[in-house]
Amino acid sequence: MPRRSPNPHTPAGERILTTAADLFYQRGIRGVGVDLIADQAGVTKKTLYDRFGSKDALVAAYLTRRHERWVTWFGERLAARGAAGSGAGSARGVDQVVAALELAEEWAQENERGCAFVNAHGEIGGSEHPGNAVILADKLYMLGVFTDLLRDAGRPDAEELGAQVHLLYEGAMVAYTTRAQPNAFAAARAAARGCSRPPAEAATRRGLPPRLLRAILLTVPVR
Repeated sequence: MPRRSPNPHTPAGERILTTAADLFYQRGIRGVGVDLIADQAGVTKKTLYDRFGSKDALVAAYLTRRHERWVTWFGERLAARGAAGSGAGSARGVDQVVAALELAEEWAQENERGCAFVNAHGEIGGSEHPGNAVILADKLYMLGVFTDLLRDAGRPDAEELGAQVHLLYEGAMVAYTTRAQPNAFAAARAAARGCSRPPAEAATRRGLPPRLLRAILLTVPVR
């Protein structure tokens, strides 16, 4: 008898995915077997494999669900802050970048084991595991968010600055989770404000003399 195609879109499939998502995040991917998932979801192993095909596919589904949850949670809140904000142009773009980092801190406070995608990469990275494509997509999503915010603010160096802010975001998540820097997100926001300022404003804030500032501006290449 031929094996049925996996079909996770059933009540049993939803229970399996919900149970697996909690276990994978709390205990790690390799620390959780299909027997435990099936037992806690109230299904048989056969049902689990009928719904997802393999543990690897279930892991990829967990990461996809996690990404979708983050995108929805983050996107709705960032849009709300943008609608309530003031200002325009570059200043508004910086405000949105800072708001994104504030939301990341809020998420980290509610998810004490840190970034699920960094955690998963530590277990399956460098392999042909289907979850790796989801991990990459999640990281590229946030890189795109920061780049787009700066581009929409009219920054000609949006790609360069977006990459820098993305590194601040990723570093803050790890430093906060490991407790190496309890104020990691505050530090990231301060750094983002600094690197997102136009050259003239950044120099002025550093207190450079006007004559020296003019000399610096004359040496800045035109993009």
